[in-house]
Amino acid sequence: MKAFDVLDISGDVGIMAYGKNLEDAFRNAAVGMYSLITDLDAIEEKRSIDISVESHSMEGLLVAWLNDLIFHFDAYGFIGKRIDIQEMGDNKIKTMVTGEDFDAERHEGKLLIKAATYHQLKIEKKDDIWEIDVIFDI
Repeated sequence: MKAFDVLDISGDVGIMAYGKNLEDAFRNAAVGMYSLITDLDAIEEKRSIDISVESHSMEGLLVAWLNDLIFHFDAYGFIGKRIDIQEMGDNKIKTMVTGEDFDAERHEGKLLIKAATYHQLKIEKKDDIWEIDVIFDI
């Protein structure tokens, strides 16, 4: 099973992420998002940061978590490569993200992602596979 597909949407971009469970689908959505920002093969696993988010719904949890990852890239230049989900429930996700600081001389800049959105957001289980569709403002 592939981890994700890129959705080409007029004026924006999206990810369709897949997983055998909800944690895998969340992880693949984040990895897919990071792959829109740069080539992940060039990212080294130099340091880790902890990211914890709470929300009122699963959709809200996904959007808030992805936006927190975007914030750490925008504010601190940190881009993740490996995501370890330590705890996940209906209203909370606790993760450790490993990567490094973005270096324009070593890392290819692709898209500047502003935010994960609720537009056409979908989290559903089809047969035995979880699927997440999320669109990003660029």
